[in-house]
Amino acid sequence: MPRSGADARRRLQQAALDLYRERGFDRTTAADIAERAGVNTRTFFRHFPDKREVLFDGEADLRAALTRYVAEAPDGLSPVEVLLRAFREAAHILEDSRPFSEPRLALIATTPTLRERDLAKGEAMAAALAEALCRRGVRRRVADLAAHTGWAAFHHAAQNWIDDPEVGLDAHLVRAFEDLGALFRA
Repeated sequence: MPRSGADARRRLQQAALDLYRERGFDRTTAADIAERAGVNTRTFFRHFPDKREVLFDGEADLRAALTRYVAEAPDGLSPVEVLLRAFREAAHILEDSRPFSEPRLALIATTPTLRERDLAKGEAMAAALAEALCRRGVRRRVADLAAHTGWAAFHHAAQNWIDDPEVGLDAHLVRAFEDLGALFRA
C-alpha cells in the first residue's frame, strides 16, 4: 500500500473523520489517525500540521479559486454580484467532496475546537475576498463588508445544500444571495 501522495492523504482524511466520529476529536491523536490510515506518524505530519487541519484540507485551493474568480469577473458588476459569481464558479470544489463535507460539517458543529478553527478559516477567507475586491477598485470598507456578508451567505448556502441535497449547491447559492438582497430591501 502506498505510504505517501494523494492516496495517503485521502486515507488520512477518512481515518481522521472515522475516528473523530467513533471516539471524538479530543480522544483521537495524530498517531491514531496514522495507524488507522496505514501510515506512520511522520507521514501524517508531512501532510498535515496538526489533527485539526485534516478536516480543513482544500481551504487554500478554495481561497485561490475564489480570489481568481473575483479577479476574472466582468467589469460593471457590484461587489455582491462579483462574489456570487465567484462562489457559483467554485461550487464544484464543494460538490466534488460532498461525501467528506457532510460528516465534516456535522463534526465541526459539535466540536468547539473545530468550530474555533472554522471561524478563523472563515475570517481568513473573507479577508482574502476583501483584498481581491479591493484590487478591483472597491473601497476597503465596502469590500470588507461585502466579503464578510458574502462569505456568511456562502456558508449558509453550503449548509442548506448539505441539509437539502435534492437541490444543487448553485440553487442554494442563488437563493441565499436573493434572501440577502431581500433583507437589505426590507
